[in-house]
Amino acid sequence: MAKEYETVIGLEVHVELATRTKIFCGCSTAFGGRPNSHTCPVCTGMPGSLPVLNKKVLEYAVAVGLATNCNITRYCKFDRKNYFYPDNPQNYQISQLYLPICRDGYVEIDTEEGSKKVGIHEIHMEEDAGKLVHDEWEDCTLVDYNRSGVPLIEIVSEPDMRSAQEVIAYLEKLRLIIQYLGASDCKLQEGSMRADVNLSVREAGAEHFGTRTEMKNLNSFRAISRAIEGERARQIDLLEEGKAVVQETRRWDDAKETSYAMRSKEDAQDYRYFPDPDLVPVCISDEYLEEIKARQPEFRTEKMKRYREEFELPDYDIEIITGSKHMADLFEATVALGSQPKKVSNWLMGETLRLLKEKEMDPEEIRFSPENLGKLIALTENRAINSTVAKEVFEAMFQEDLDPERYVEEKGLKTVTDESALRRTVEEVIAANPQSVEDYRNGKEKAIGFLVGQTMKAMKGKADPAGVNRILKELLGH
Repeated sequence: MAKEYETVIGLEVHVELATRTKIFCGCSTAFGGRPNSHTCPVCTGMPGSLPVLNKKVLEYAVAVGLATNCNITRYCKFDRKNYFYPDNPQNYQISQLYLPICRDGYVEIDTEEGSKKVGIHEIHMEEDAGKLVHDEWEDCTLVDYNRSGVPLIEIVSEPDMRSAQEVIAYLEKLRLIIQYLGASDCKLQEGSMRADVNLSVREAGAEHFGTRTEMKNLNSFRAISRAIEGERARQIDLLEEGKAVVQETRRWDDAKETSYAMRSKEDAQDYRYFPDPDLVPVCISDEYLEEIKARQPEFRTEKMKRYREEFELPDYDIEIITGSKHMADLFEATVALGSQPKKVSNWLMGETLRLLKEKEMDPEEIRFSPENLGKLIALTENRAINSTVAKEVFEAMFQEDLDPERYVEEKGLKTVTDESALRRTVEEVIAANPQSVEDYRNGKEKAIGFLVGQTMKAMKGKADPAGVNRILKELLGH
């Protein structure tokens, strides 16, 4: 009888914090920039330079800890993690081993079996390393220290997840919490959120965990899912063959859908951790904690409940809109300017989602303003433009956030409301299409649709379809 195996997964999630300056110096954290232009003696590890903690980093770390039900360490310190690598200018990384800022938290995720708590072992603050750029043409490696010293928090989960689906649910929950806090944009493709997967398998019902491997280089949810499935299968094959799983770090190659060993996994003693002598301990007062608690935003769960009660939107709309902090803000701001909630929701759920999908964009990249969306809704409500024109205007607005009122004026897209001009055009269409007129009079209701279409064409799409319908029925004697 075939053995049943259980997968055991824990994650180490690195999140780049959205501060303007680095964790221990005043250099810019802006993405891009000429190589080594966002640097100074501190973040390039010059002897004699002194680090000073960025207060905003602490604030974000505590806010994320509170939002993930952690205990906040009231007296915490930084440690030096020693390792030698060209992208690490000091030959050590400043991190937290002994007294991390947050401990013993959890987030709740929805699974097929219902709600489940995934434990958070700790969250610690640390600095990022630089970036190595391999130049194949010159056959050399260049180093860019712009990223060196960019603030990170590392969120270390307990080994509580059992499938790729649970891992994705956990990551999505974390991402939304952090985005709602404004602590990071959490873009996996730009590296502002990175996940390392620790995975082992064991026979179903076994008490002890199997030997785990750690997988790196995962920059999309799709890659994470595939890496989990691939590594699970690899470990089961080894066990079935009576071989041992080696504890090691592996690199996932998404193009080849396979992982390969990078190095055997180091333990904490290999890094020779010791308290950083240049940084003072951080003492968190009751007042400071209360102040951050008071500033916590309305998170997705509360927002969903409020949208149901206040705006009476369908659950599906609520789920999509609140799934992006930016979209939820856009929705609320447009409603606050006086637009009807369901009308705003319709534009977000319809045309906005269609264009996001078509252009392979993230909801956080939506550029149009609540003011302009409100103006477009008003133009359609007042029948100043019809629905076909509204879609054309929206597409232009989606591209470059232009003023819909000015755009309609400049392009001459306003609906023709001159009754006599409309009547004249309808009469011409009736005269030019005797067969359709006869079909309609013989009871073929669909024929009027053709006549409406011909009138709209003649009016270059600038007529009100309801008005055209009314005049046609009147002239055709119905």
